[in-house]
Amino acid sequence: MTQHSHDPAAPADALTVEVVELIGTVVARYHEEYEHAAARHALTGAQARVLALLSREPMPMRRIAQQLKCEPSNVTGIVDRLEARGLVERRPDPDDRRVKLAAVTEEGLGTAGRLRESLHFAREPLAALSAEDRAVLRDLLKRMLGSAP
Repeated sequence: MTQHSHDPAAPADALTVEVVELIGTVVARYHEEYEHAAARHALTGAQARVLALLSREPMPMRRIAQQLKCEPSNVTGIVDRLEARGLVERRPDPDDRRVKLAAVTEEGLGTAGRLRESLHFAREPLAALSAEDRAVLRDLLKRMLGSAP
């Protein structure tokens, strides 16, 4: 079997194991920082993720659930709590009035921006890399995820 084999049953080489462990460490540290940043804005991590998603564009609950890989019923509760705080609102979809879109309010947009600015963990280690190194890392991650640059 070659190193380029895609056989999931093949044992991982030491380098692959090390890379997987490093990726796991980065992901765990990012989630921990994200949870702390969300808490500083009186949000749960899930509420912060929904707010960040909606700050890009309004979307129906079903699509939020798909993006976050969770049940639509969970999203409904999260949106209810964000709506109660004035960070999100429900509005009819202009293309299909039967569908309700969750949309960020001005206050929600401000909160999402402040939350994003408070996420230092992701930026600080990347700042130690040159722009060229960051571009290489981005391209490698895209390849890993199947979306070539």
